[in-house]
Amino acid sequence: MKYSSANRGFPAGNPIANVFVIIVGALVISASIVLGFFAFVIVGCIVLIMASIIGVRVWWFKRQLRGQMPPASTNNSTATGGVIEGEYQVVADDRKDE
Repeated sequence: MKYSSANRGFPAGNPIANVFVIIVGALVISASIVLGFFAFVIVGCIVLIMASIIGVRVWWFKRQLRGQMPPASTNNSTATGGVIEGEYQVVADDRKDE
């Protein structure tokens, strides 16, 4: 028995079964789309919460490090890329030449 490509369709010959298959298929596809959307939203919220926790932790750690550093004075600090200012006096070299 040869099957023609023009007669392709649902395997069941019963039209009620075909309608039932279409309805169940549409329900399964729509449920998959809805569940996929909510799974995407839940995973996105989890990632957002974890990123917020990590960001706050890094901020807190940097704040603690700043509190442990000695205070920098404005006159003799090169931490900001400034110039060290001060007075100096040339002292004669008292070492003996060898």
